Amino acid sequence: MKHPLAVSALVAGLALAALPATAPRAQSSLPALGDSVSGEFSVDAERRLGEQIMREIRRDPAYLDDPLLLDYVQSLWQPLVGAAKRRGEIGADTAGAFAWEVFLVLDRSVNAFALPGGHVGVHLGLIAMTVSRDELAAVLAHELSHVTQRHIARSISSSSRQSMVGLAAMILGVLASARTGNAAMAQAAVVGGQAAMVQGQLNYSRDMEREADRVGYGVHSDAGYASAGVAGMFEKLEHANRLNDSNNYPYLRSHPLTTERIGEARARVQADPHAARNMPADGAFEHALAQARARVLMDTSVQALRRAQAQQPGPGASASERLGLLYAQALASTLLREFEPADTALAAADTLLQREAPAAARGGDATQWLQLLRVQSLLARGDGRAAQQRMQALPEGGMSRALLLWRAQTDLAAARAGAPADALRRSTEALQTWVAERRDDAGAWQQLAQCADQLGLKLRAVRAEAESHAALGDIPGAVDRLRAGQQLARSGAAPADFIEASIIDARLREMEARRRELDKEMRNER
Repeated sequence: MKHPLAVSALVAGLALAALPATAPRAQSSLPALGDSVSGEFSVDAERRLGEQIMREIRRDPAYLDDPLLLDYVQSLWQPLVGAAKRRGEIGADTAGAFAWEVFLVLDRSVNAFALPGGHVGVHLGLIAMTVSRDELAAVLAHELSHVTQRHIARSISSSSRQSMVGLAAMILGVLASARTGNAAMAQAAVVGGQAAMVQGQLNYSRDMEREADRVGYGVHSDAGYASAGVAGMFEKLEHANRLNDSNNYPYLRSHPLTTERIGEARARVQADPHAARNMPADGAFEHALAQARARVLMDTSVQALRRAQAQQPGPGASASERLGLLYAQALASTLLREFEPADTALAAADTLLQREAPAAARGGDATQWLQLLRVQSLLARGDGRAAQQRMQALPEGGMSRALLLWRAQTDLAAARAGAPADALRRSTEALQTWVAERRDDAGAWQQLAQCADQLGLKLRAVRAEAESHAALGDIPGAVDRLRAGQQLARSGAAPADFIEASIIDARLREMEARRRELDKEMRNER
């Protein structure tokens, strides 16, 4: 448990066990699907609790914003959210209130976890372990169903008001204790004083797991994923479970695997007429690239990067598996700043893709993944102009956020190297349009701040820095930067920009009010 986020998985699996409970209820006595949860833990309370947890998580070093991987996971997540809405799993009360956000955790262990308010974390180790997008989507569908069925809220609603306050304190305690690296302290924050109640809550949580299996299976299938992906994930988890796990699968500890769950999952797959449905032709290549990127980024020590460089395909390796290994070799070499072997591996990946991949993969996202790795390699060499030329050859559409951020980064590097600033201005305006609709995108705000500063747009740069702090949940930091922007505008040190100055004034009032609100919430929770 070297990161607070590594301990966050305990929140999903053990937060329920840490709550005082009445006698365990049978599944039939749980609220019907779609019903609102009675009691004091309202949708708004759950949303606020989730936001409070995420404010801590987003500031943690293990919170990862890799545009390529995040775009890929989002491309699997959004169809699941859409299917859940069509099925009525996401009701009118939670559709707009919850975040429905998936995020990445820089951790090599196999895990994913749901948090209150529609936030789902995915460890890089999980992406690296799955062999198809259907398997990864199966886990996402399960976690999404924990949220749609409001499992945490359903447990809290059976407890007292004091236990609600205890839940918030417990989660914050877990996150705080994890910062010390003291695993025993983190465990104590979760289970201290609750040993007598664990068995009753475990029975209840098993019912929740079975419900999430059932609902998640329907969502997964309705979103267009192959049912075989569910079967594949259960086989992997069952195998790890038989081996008694060795801390590589924390998912098994927060999601206990029982014979009933395994049997019911197999029965669903066998009864599903679409279980043998094949994955689309280009899905295997893109997933192999995402899997390879996750495998390299989850451990960037020199020893691990050397292993990735040296890994060779087995005799029965598929074309997609060989492509993934070449991508891993190229990325590892780039991170080691050994650019000749990186170029060699990328050239071999290009050849393989052209020779063995279906036409859809050759002209689609798989090609863009290779091109963006070339851009990353050129940026690492300090060749901003060449990186910009590579980016200009890519289409405007496709992986929109990844392309937007990479294009801005290369235009910024080229401008710093003396290239004309026209392309950087276009990227800056594109970023401005993007964040106007997505105020919580901290990575885009950070990129906008750098681009605006390079163009001499000092007020816009300072406000973008402030908005980045706000998106990360650092409200005091946002207030500080907005005040700096206000002083800059009044001093006349920056070019006059009355629109930006008025926005800064308005946002400063909003952020100060938000800080007072947060302070009040914290006092009430104590």
